[in-house]
Amino acid sequence: MRPCWKRKKVIETENRSIKANDAEYNAQFKYANNYISTSKYNVFTFLPKNLFEQFRRIANAYFLFLLILQLIPQISSLSPLTTVIPLVIVLAVSAIKDAADDFQRHRSDHQVNNRRSQVLRDGKLTEACWHTVVVGDIIRMENDQFVAADLMLLSSSEPNSLCYIETAELDGETNLKVRQAIPETAEMEDRLDELTQFNGEITCEPPNNILHKFEGRLDWKGATYAIDNDKILLRGCILRNTGWCYGMVVFAGRDTKLMMNSGKAKFKRTHIDRLMNTLIIGIFIFLVSICLVCTICAGIWETLVGFNFQSYLPWEDFVPGSTVATHDPGNSAKTQQGATVIAILVFFSYIIVLNTVVPISLYVSVEIIRLVHSWWINWDTKMYYAKTNTPAHSRTTTLNEELGQIEFIFSDKTGTLTQNIMTFNKCSINGVSYGDIYDLQGRPKDITEKTPRVDFSGNPYYESSFDFYDNRLLEAVNNGNPAVHKFYRLLAICHTVMPAEKDGVLEYQAQSPDEAALVGAARNFGFVFKSRTPNSITIEVLGEEETYELLCILDFNNVRKRMSVIVRKDNQILLLCKGADSTIYERLDPSCDRLKNITTTHLETFAQDGLRTLCCAVKEIDPAFYEDWKRRHHEASTSLENREDKVSDVYEEIELGMILVGATAIEDKLQDGVPECIANLANADIKIWVLTGDKQETAVNIGYSCKLLTEEMEQIFVVDGDTMETVNDQLTSARTAMLKKSSTYGTANLGFTDPASHSTGQNGAATNGSSYSLTPTIEHGSFALIINGHSLVHALKKDLEMLLLETGCLCKAVICCRVTPLQKAQVVYLVKKHRKSITLAIGDGANDVSMIKMAHIGIGISGQEGLQAVLASDYSLAQFRFLERLLLVHGRWSYLRMCKFLKYFFYKNFAFTLCHFWFAFFCGFSAQTLYDQYFITLYNVIYTSLPVMMLGVFDQDVNDEFSLRYPHLYAPGHLDLLFNRRVFARSVVEAILTSLILFFVPFGAFQEAVQPTGVDLSGYQAYGCMVASALIITVTLRCGLDTYYWTGFNHFVIWGSIIFYFIFTLIFYCAECAFVYTYAGVATALMQTANFWFTLLLTVVIILIPVLSEQFYQVDTSPTLTDKVRLQQKIGMIRKKAAVRIIRRGSTVRRSQRSVGRSGYAFAHQEGFGELITSGSIMRKVHPFRPKSKETVSKGLASSLTGLAMIPNSNGIQSTECQTTKTVHSSVHVSAPPPPSSAFAREMTSEAARRPSDAGTEEISLELQDSISNKSSDESTVHRRESTELS
Repeated sequence: MRPCWKRKKVIETENRSIKANDAEYNAQFKYANNYISTSKYNVFTFLPKNLFEQFRRIANAYFLFLLILQLIPQISSLSPLTTVIPLVIVLAVSAIKDAADDFQRHRSDHQVNNRRSQVLRDGKLTEACWHTVVVGDIIRMENDQFVAADLMLLSSSEPNSLCYIETAELDGETNLKVRQAIPETAEMEDRLDELTQFNGEITCEPPNNILHKFEGRLDWKGATYAIDNDKILLRGCILRNTGWCYGMVVFAGRDTKLMMNSGKAKFKRTHIDRLMNTLIIGIFIFLVSICLVCTICAGIWETLVGFNFQSYLPWEDFVPGSTVATHDPGNSAKTQQGATVIAILVFFSYIIVLNTVVPISLYVSVEIIRLVHSWWINWDTKMYYAKTNTPAHSRTTTLNEELGQIEFIFSDKTGTLTQNIMTFNKCSINGVSYGDIYDLQGRPKDITEKTPRVDFSGNPYYESSFDFYDNRLLEAVNNGNPAVHKFYRLLAICHTVMPAEKDGVLEYQAQSPDEAALVGAARNFGFVFKSRTPNSITIEVLGEEETYELLCILDFNNVRKRMSVIVRKDNQILLLCKGADSTIYERLDPSCDRLKNITTTHLETFAQDGLRTLCCAVKEIDPAFYEDWKRRHHEASTSLENREDKVSDVYEEIELGMILVGATAIEDKLQDGVPECIANLANADIKIWVLTGDKQETAVNIGYSCKLLTEEMEQIFVVDGDTMETVNDQLTSARTAMLKKSSTYGTANLGFTDPASHSTGQNGAATNGSSYSLTPTIEHGSFALIINGHSLVHALKKDLEMLLLETGCLCKAVICCRVTPLQKAQVVYLVKKHRKSITLAIGDGANDVSMIKMAHIGIGISGQEGLQAVLASDYSLAQFRFLERLLLVHGRWSYLRMCKFLKYFFYKNFAFTLCHFWFAFFCGFSAQTLYDQYFITLYNVIYTSLPVMMLGVFDQDVNDEFSLRYPHLYAPGHLDLLFNRRVFARSVVEAILTSLILFFVPFGAFQEAVQPTGVDLSGYQAYGCMVASALIITVTLRCGLDTYYWTGFNHFVIWGSIIFYFIFTLIFYCAECAFVYTYAGVATALMQTANFWFTLLLTVVIILIPVLSEQFYQVDTSPTLTDKVRLQQKIGMIRKKAAVRIIRRGSTVRRSQRSVGRSGYAFAHQEGFGELITSGSIMRKVHPFRPKSKETVSKGLASSLTGLAMIPNSNGIQSTECQTTKTVHSSVHVSAPPPPSSAFAREMTSEAARRPSDAGTEEISLELQDSISNKSSDESTVHRRESTELS
């Protein structure tokens, strides 16, 4: 079978026509067969195609260009191996990864294409592979089988030709969905003769990727039947709870909706990636510039010196003016031409020599580091949700550091902030509110675990998990209240729930938790939904069955925001409707105005409790009007043009003039840890926008519950205008008020500025902008904005979108209510496009997919609404609260590590490369390399690769606990402080200075150096080896100075890299090596001299001491928040160790007191005064002993504990700082701590002195107090004894 996937794709624009069991007719349209191929390569195309894709990367193409230059001997002073080896390694690693991925795709394709199906051919069922199926075939499927192609359902084994499918592979939803065949085709059942003679013709829409929409019609036996999505089985679905079914293939292979949705994912690049591309261009310009400098200098040198020096350094014979070509040493006519030719060649030579400023290993190292960062996320047990056995999962490896720079979070509410497990709590029926309980005085009572529940035991269908507390509602049901009965009949009939019986228990399959909760509530109050057929619904009302003829279902969608059913019973036609209050109210009869006002009051009360509300209405329909409406509905539903709009218009006609019945209130509880998570993210200065479909009151109260909105906020602005002018006025007034109040308080400054910028404070001391107090300052001017969906329609228009953005960005939180999925994506795009900030979208349902894909980073919650959001996301989490750890820990660490990696990587490569540039001034700009060519090859691949890799993989400034405790540590990512153009420039300047020292210190030391044997050491090879050795030690130790968090791996690779370099160099350069090499014996001779080691030490010290001093100076005089928290962390570790020692000592003292005849004197921690006493040196008249008063002892104890201080963080969480004390033997007085040794210490001490202690400190303080009291008591006893003896 020829793979149709490989053919040039023909896009169908016209409606498709298909005849059943007519392969010849269908073949003329050349529809795609059912073969699929998702792989990119085959055996023959892999090498050329993969190489072509890899060389499309600018970096790889650049190094290929260098390799070509190195193959030209006239311009290359380096062996091509210096570029070939790293380039081949990079290409091989990428090719192996691509091959492994593609091999898995080949295996998957082979498995899918060779699945077996039963195809009806020549009147018989034939087992055939999937890839042989074509459009128009009729296929038989059985339970638990995958659907082979997109089919129109013809018949099934279930009553009324129902069919149950699981669509998890399509949309991630695991709940079963129902499909139903047309009654006319269902009559064929599984009779093969009738199915073989079936010759219906389907006319339908062309292939598209819309999963929840299908428009088509079937023409058969002179009649036309509408085909919609409820009659289609899509490829990838699984047949469930259905014995067998038959279907006709409509779309096959690449034309199926599954394959149409499996297009290329949008490639997301991080901010650092974009910055690196800019820097690489800048580096290349820098490289060209210094090569031009060398070119000009080479031309001058060759003109003035080189031409006359040809006896020793002859020019090439192709160079004009060469004495080799002319044999005329005095000929100078072509000097200028020859010098120009040499200068041009030198330009390309230096491009080759200096190319290591852009190392090819950089890109491989970045990808490896990102991969490991993804593993850290996947392996984090603190983001594992045991209840559902769901860990966090990084579905991409390219965006980890972006998690450390998030400024805006866009979140869904239902299922994301809440659990999406609905419970029926309250309702309003005919103006009466039910659900609250009251005391004897008529005051509402709080519901607790001890509150008695309503007893439903008289109902055989009662669910033990259903809780309700208001007995009035059950009494109204039992007393036959007609309004209450009408309300619950509506809930039991108006839905799309499917009943099923499992182990003798009635269960419901609902497409949404809301519907399940409402039908379940009706069931528990005695209105039990029992069964349904395509034409009927059966319920049981207080033990009596009632069957309604189902005439039509007007289904729910995000635009209608309501659903209706039309039923007939006893010749009465009723329309039952439930939906959002805004849509129901617009369609009510004017006679309901009074009831509407009462119900609105109840709805507002429900919404204040954070409940989700729906309104219910009913309408009696005239039979004649219904028949006319049915005809127009059939015409609209069979139309192939604008079917949705026409059907919607028909729905509108019949849903007018309804009578209000009541309203429901469902609780969707918050997930665990959501308030704390949102509060901490807000403290990290991350703005959170909630985009929800709920009504305003519900969203606002959930906002308060999850601490998105707080009472401390300056003001909450509401935008609910219905016209563009009103929305404009409301947004303008809100922005004006915010700016006015913000200017009154002044802008809040977190204190993070570029660490490179310093200013002089008022006291004249140097201050760093990144330094600020650990004490959190009250942030004034925090605002919130609430905007409704109908107002958002106007606000997102071009004239108002910037006003909306400016107003929203001034707020701490924004809540958008009643929004559609499209509006969610539009809001994200607005911020992403104009604010240039890093955005994150998080949701759990299919309606969040557009928002998730639009944001820089999308996160899916594995919740109750399936996995479609997860499948479209970059990261998946089981609970919203894990987002706090993902951003503040993993995101911040990834950003820190990547920034430090890049900063150090560029530093070490500039330092390495620029030594060639300084050497050019001493080698006549001949492009001679300073280092051995093998050293150049191995420098980035082996010698210095692992230390910087470990830095990028393991480093962390503070641990995860302090990262969460101090959310302001997240601020550098917002301000892009850790790696930017300025930081890059500082690294380059430091590298330039390093290269100068590396070059000139050994140059001076070795200028006239000799071995102890008198042999000259000032040769070029020995000098190059000396510089290379100093370079390796310097850059490796420099990496160590940048390392915050030392692991065994860090120690191993840093010290191991240095040791490996020396061992490998001694072996490789030894005089007894097996092959002839120009450097043979150089390293052995060089490293035997003291000159080498002293020069090595001197060079390294000169380079690193200023770096070390600058780091100490910054921490001491201008500490950042990170420095302060690191000190906190160290103090905490010391305190824990001290607490253990104190507890042990206290316990020992207490045991010693219980031991008769023992003295506490034996436990003194310092030398006693026995020698002074016996010598008489301190003998003086001793007054009779008087015990100290309790007040004196208490003061002594209090002063001894002044060193225990508390330093609160931004969350109010406190940690203990323990300072050592001294105890004088003659009293309980404890001397004050010594004066602080630095400004930093003074600040920490003064801050500590102002803080009260917390419970943790009290525990340690009690141990100290107990220990000091015991020791003081024992010492007092000894003192009295000694005083008596002296007397």
